[in-house]
Amino acid sequence: MEPIRTGDRRLVKRALDIAVSLTLLILSAPLLLAVAGLLRLEIGGPALFRQQRTGQGGRHFTIIKLRTMTDTRDARGALLPDSRRCSRLGLLVRRTSIDELPQLINVLRGDLSLVGPRPLLPRYDPWYTDRERLRFAVPPGITGLAQVNGRNGLAWDERLDLDVRYVENWSLRLDLWILFRTVQKVFGDSGVAADPSAVMLDLDKERMSSCVRL
Repeated sequence: MEPIRTGDRRLVKRALDIAVSLTLLILSAPLLLAVAGLLRLEIGGPALFRQQRTGQGGRHFTIIKLRTMTDTRDARGALLPDSRRCSRLGLLVRRTSIDELPQLINVLRGDLSLVGPRPLLPRYDPWYTDRERLRFAVPPGITGLAQVNGRNGLAWDERLDLDVRYVENWSLRLDLWILFRTVQKVFGDSGVAADPSAVMLDLDKERMSSCVRL
């Protein structure tokens, strides 16, 4: 596939992002409002979850999602595992990727694209290899090549390698293929949404432990 290199193709990608995101946001607004209200009743607190992530060029931004977990902590004050903090409705919302819909606002703002490497936590920034930093050459996305190829089932090295392969082969045709596969997986319930029961060591902790072993 021919990578997107010209300004015209980047404009087409941005136009597609805006058109699709605005349409989906309008169509999903009643569902979002209903689910947000139910989640607030079930787990309390604000309906939206906001968190800093690293985007294109290493710029930090605030990502928006539906809040699906409580802030329940153990006796030492540490947050309980995701699987124990996620409510029943929250689990369903995550498995159907409904919690990701508010990120369409991030797309309209220009923080995200529909397709691209998923934006990760700023604390991971020092732990990427030089090759893995290529993921910051393009806008991050709501879905990406890693998400349609296993997501939490992938090791960090595999996941980040897929991010770089996406950048190296970036094209409109690839974006459309990833969007098609994302829809297939969401409606087939086969792994695009995060599974709260999946245990995956944080990237910084994994690579720090690797350094210690060396």
